[in-house]
Amino acid sequence: MIEGIPIQHFLIVSTLMFFIGIAGFIIRRNLITILMAVELILNSVNINFVVFNRYLYPDQLQGHFFAIFVVAIAAAEASVAIALIINIYRKLNNIDVENVNELRY
Repeated sequence: MIEGIPIQHFLIVSTLMFFIGIAGFIIRRNLITILMAVELILNSVNINFVVFNRYLYPDQLQGHFFAIFVVAIAAAEASVAIALIINIYRKLNNIDVENVNELRY
């Protein structure tokens, strides 16, 4: 137990975050909200990495290192995605997924 909190609570929160992210990715049409949904999915994976590392191998830090690696990759992914979204908005004045087909030259 991490300071009195059972593992089930962490797993429930992580599962809810993951499925909310999946639902946001599938349902939403705005590119910014899709990007936020992907970040929510990645954060739920980070919770799982840290919790399972803490419960299975409390004297090691592999889960923490994986979480830091995922955060770094997510930051790079977000910066590239935001740059692309800004360019799409400049061209179309809209960032809905349905309008991306208009980008063909």
